[in-house]
Amino acid sequence: MRQWYHIFPRNTGLSLYIWVIFCVLPFYFIFRSTSLWEISAGVSLTLLFFAIYWFTFNSHEPLMYIGLSIEFIINIIMTILYGYVYFALFTAFFVGNIRGKAGFITMYVIHMVMIVGGITAGFFFNYSLFLNQLPFLITTVLGVILIPINRYNRLKQEELEEQLEDANRKIAELAIVEERHRIARDLHDTLGQKLSMIGLKSELVAKLLEKDPVKARKELQDVQNTARHALKEVREMVSDMKTVRLTEELAHVEQLMDTAQIKHKMVMKVDQSSLPSLMESVLSMCLKEAVTNVVKHSQANHCSIVFSETKKEVRMQVEDNGVGKNSVPDFGNGLQGMRERLSFINGKLAVTAHSEGFKVDVTIPKVLRQMEEV
Repeated sequence: MRQWYHIFPRNTGLSLYIWVIFCVLPFYFIFRSTSLWEISAGVSLTLLFFAIYWFTFNSHEPLMYIGLSIEFIINIIMTILYGYVYFALFTAFFVGNIRGKAGFITMYVIHMVMIVGGITAGFFFNYSLFLNQLPFLITTVLGVILIPINRYNRLKQEELEEQLEDANRKIAELAIVEERHRIARDLHDTLGQKLSMIGLKSELVAKLLEKDPVKARKELQDVQNTARHALKEVREMVSDMKTVRLTEELAHVEQLMDTAQIKHKMVMKVDQSSLPSLMESVLSMCLKEAVTNVVKHSQANHCSIVFSETKKEVRMQVEDNGVGKNSVPDFGNGLQGMRERLSFINGKLAVTAHSEGFKVDVTIPKVLRQMEEV
């Protein structure tokens, strides 16, 4: 969700507070005038500039080009009449938002020509004012040259990263589907025949109990042996299944946070090499679910992930500074899935939601109810 301050250009190397100064600064230049008409016109043009900037910030063609052209004109008027050239930094960022290559080059050249022309004209109309601003004017021209190119390239890079992420997601989904098909085939081949045999022999045992108890006991022994053999094969299948590695999931989480522009802090106080594969898989899946909630629903800008352990348990805490309670309804299914996975290894899940954020606390005992102990 876009916040109100997102209309200020980001990823330009300038702080948000610098852009706020650029919003206030034109009024200093305007109120230097002694004419009431000039002051009124300057204030009106400034407010009009920001109104158009706000309206067309997320607009598409042709509204974006129309709004940008009006902003160019306002910028030239403010430069010549009031000596204020710094709206050019806003429009430079806006030019960089143009996705089409032809449109970007066209507006970039027009913007560059108008800014240089406006500054040149300003020296003729008010030489002393522009001379005093010369270092800042040079910096502004450099910004007009570099900001659009930097922004355009960054957007292209983000677009490629999104396409790559979508491709990786589709590959992962296909891999999951293929894994499910493989498991289904293995279960059918492994258990189907043996369960059918157990069913038939159980019926035979029921018929032989009164007629031939000795043969019934022999058939019952065959049922037990078949069941043990089937259980052994199921264990082998489970051990062959791919374990979700915590290291891989942490790398994926870090990439996801960077993409969502969420500042994050990770603290690892657990010896990952000593984690049983089942515990590691459950921790990885719980981490993935918790971080997905942070990115999709919390509207947070900071998240901390802490892994710690004692002699008796391993603990994972995921905490954000987002909307807190409002994210719980959307997270309901995810919480249920985490509880089901944790219940399999006697783990516990605790959630804390408040106005300042949301916290997920996962605790897993080191003495697991593993299948090898069955």
